[in-house]
Amino acid sequence: MAIYKLLLPKMGESVSEATLTNWLKQVGDQINEDDAVAEIATDKVDSEVPSPVSGRLKERLFEENQVVQVGDAIALIEVDGDDEDDAPETNHVAEAISTEIPQPTDEELAEANSNTEEPIPGIAQVEQSKNHDTLHGEPMQHGIRFYSPLVRNIAQHEGISQAELDTIPGTGAEGRVTKEDVLKFIQQRTNTGQSQAAPVEYAKPAEETRSAVAARASQTANTQTAPAQVVKASNGDEIIEMDRMRRLISDHMVNSVKTSPHVFSVVEADVTGLVNWRNKVKDEYKKREGENITFTPLIIEAIAKAIKDFPMINVSVDGYNIIRKKNINIGMAAALPTGNLIVPVIKNVDQLSLSGISRSVNDLANRARGNKLKPDDTQGGTFTFTNIGAFGNILGMPIINQPQAAILAVGTIKKKPAVLETEQGDVIAIRHMMYLSMSYDHRVIDGALGGQFIRRVADYLENWDINRVV
Repeated sequence: MAIYKLLLPKMGESVSEATLTNWLKQVGDQINEDDAVAEIATDKVDSEVPSPVSGRLKERLFEENQVVQVGDAIALIEVDGDDEDDAPETNHVAEAISTEIPQPTDEELAEANSNTEEPIPGIAQVEQSKNHDTLHGEPMQHGIRFYSPLVRNIAQHEGISQAELDTIPGTGAEGRVTKEDVLKFIQQRTNTGQSQAAPVEYAKPAEETRSAVAARASQTANTQTAPAQVVKASNGDEIIEMDRMRRLISDHMVNSVKTSPHVFSVVEADVTGLVNWRNKVKDEYKKREGENITFTPLIIEAIAKAIKDFPMINVSVDGYNIIRKKNINIGMAAALPTGNLIVPVIKNVDQLSLSGISRSVNDLANRARGNKLKPDDTQGGTFTFTNIGAFGNILGMPIINQPQAAILAVGTIKKKPAVLETEQGDVIAIRHMMYLSMSYDHRVIDGALGGQFIRRVADYLENWDINRVV
């Protein structure tokens, strides 16, 4: 029998590791081609690793809740053949598993990096700093670095202060600090006598390090595979441990409030024409396309149009530099059945038709609810939209999704009496009204720009073409 090495596939340009949360196959189990062998988690996205070959699971090389680097072999599969040379090419495993996420060539990456960001006139063009970190594929602000849960766990266990952590050079994608960078720092610190208390386990080879970290990483298991720990307090209160995703959301939100001075603007829009148009076309659209057309793609299209009118909304901050984004990639906040939140991204919205936006919205929403999103689906956002009206809320003040500079929320559409101006004078009529609220980063977006932008979004919705064909 030949041995086939099942590798952890590439999962996105900036994703270098994942937590193996659950084995779906046991040693000795028969595996068919495309069978899911294990479940993995990266940031907020959980996915499966399928086998591109048929055979029998011979050995599992990692335990559940251990962190695996992209390209590492996670399992050995016995396949038909005389020896290992007869097995399929193992260096094609990542490609076979990641057919839905094609990886760009070095030339394409260089071209993409050169075209992604436009410098602001009068401001020196920003060169991506080597000590930037990344979150969901976006560079972070200068001086504020983000670290993976694994890196933070090691730092906390070894007594590395935040100031020390910030000085560690990163060798990962876009300067991200990796586990190996932290271990090297600990070894150097021990050798110079700064700390004699560093456990020997971190100086061991990578395989032993994974085992040492596994116990601490066990608390970050996927919520689908490990229920939250509930402890009864002495007074009867329940203490519920945060799951992995809730921890990520918590850290991300706290960092956003610390990073960006939030300013809020609110407008009310009369969307009667929009509601009537949707009621007129929705049945025919569903019959033709096989899916519903909701208000979400209509609002997202209006946001994209307004961003083209006010491109300084589509920015991020790097120290005292402003990075204006070329692409309009709108994140769509989605609530999961677990109660957690995830933000899949619709890329290049301004280049899509309304039908294309609607298909993207439905696809991402369905895959989010089914826990089928890929890591790339949540990366690259430049602006975020959230529909709090889906829960019957009329108004909300959302927190900015870093490193973006603004997030827009819409409330539920309600029938209300409103004053209309007519040739015969003012009249009171029943209209469909909706509040739009936006939080924005006051470091780079002032009240005038923020107010004009959100008013422009409302104008596009209020002046909807009721004769439009979709």
